[in-house]
Amino acid sequence: QVQLVESGGGLVQAGDSLRLSCAASGFTFSRYAMGWLRQAPGKERELVAAISWSGGIPYYADSVKGRFTISRDNAKATVVLQMNSLKPEDTAVYYCAADRSTGWSQPSYWGQGTQVTVSS
Repeated sequence: QVQLVESGGGLVQAGDSLRLSCAASGFTFSRYAMGWLRQAPGKERELVAAISWSGGIPYYADSVKGRFTISRDNAKATVVLQMNSLKPEDTAVYYCAADRSTGWSQPSYWGQGTQVTVSS
């Protein structure tokens, strides 16, 4: 059974940091790119950060560059999103996802999501 279990969301103030973690199981983690997507109320889901199976040069949305860092540990089948200098516009449900070479058009697996709320 495939599982992606996110943790680490919460309510913080602008300027604070949060660390989101995703624990994967039930599939060959090291063969998938991993990413974090978010969806705010009334907005489309967007890819925030992604990292290839090998941990190569990561992708970041322009809105989070310089503030967010994605990393993975293939031995532990985990992916982490470190979020610093949070802004109210970062408020959203954050989803961990796994993608097998679709360019994130159709991720194979999704987590249940974790809420991040940033107050001003």
